[in-house]
Amino acid sequence: MKPADVLELCLLAALWGASFLFMRLGAGEFGPVALAGLRVLGATLFLLPLLAARRQLGVLRTHWRDIFLVGLANSALPFLAYSYAALAITAGLSSIFNATTPLWGALIAWLWLKDRLTPSRVLGLLIGFSGVLWLAWDKASFKPGADGTSTGWAIVACLGATLLYGWSASFTKKRLTGVAPLAVATGSQVSAALVLTLPMLWFWPTQAPSATAWLAVGLLALACTGVAYVLFFRLIARIGPSNTIAVTFLIPAFAVLWGWIFLAEGITTAMVIGCAVILVGTALTTGLVTLPLGRRKTATEA
Repeated sequence: MKPADVLELCLLAALWGASFLFMRLGAGEFGPVALAGLRVLGATLFLLPLLAARRQLGVLRTHWRDIFLVGLANSALPFLAYSYAALAITAGLSSIFNATTPLWGALIAWLWLKDRLTPSRVLGLLIGFSGVLWLAWDKASFKPGADGTSTGWAIVACLGATLLYGWSASFTKKRLTGVAPLAVATGSQVSAALVLTLPMLWFWPTQAPSATAWLAVGLLALACTGVAYVLFFRLIARIGPSNTIAVTFLIPAFAVLWGWIFLAEGITTAMVIGCAVILVGTALTTGLVTLPLGRRKTATEA
């Protein structure tokens, strides 16, 4: 991997890590629905001209049904879930639960696409989900707070979002393999915008949001969604998906850092341990780290 690729990988992690910060800054004033709707609308306005410049708009017409489902499951619903979670839990904690996406992806690919799970990957799933249970046990409370939110439902929302991400990965592999990645990314934002525009208008805040909240939404839409998608697919083309997935390990670090700097969010021992356990499980599940757990071949078999 070239130094320029490493820098872009870190930039992508910094942008996606910042998305949890911006959701924390915007969710309270806009509400989850309006925040998610503005995010996908802004990303659509950024990505659609890029797709038109590459003359790939026809791809959307050809594959619109499958792309619409990806937009619903990979953008509209997860963005709503994370925006809701931002009302109750810290940016760092949301990002740690987001790191479980490869675990759900591997599990769904095994159940649906019959992808092979080696003993090392199975161990990774067990370790990763044990980290989730550790964090959920420490942080979850379904008792509503003063604002009506609860950490328990926020954690459920985060895990629901990552489950949808995992399903979307398998669906994309099964139905959209070979389709231009930028077309899938753009189409998913267009689809999510179509789904969320009317609910966004219905749940529009009665009190005008502050300039800080508007700035957070603008950066969330343009930088953390639009620019990040371009970086993500460019890295996949240059260094491959297995190397690009390393961004998963960097996002929580940046999210915790941004939350600490800008929101004075604390970092607990449970968060550090849970994050470490989840990332170890993710490394094993994605194959970045393998352990010789299979049965050794005999000399005859060799």
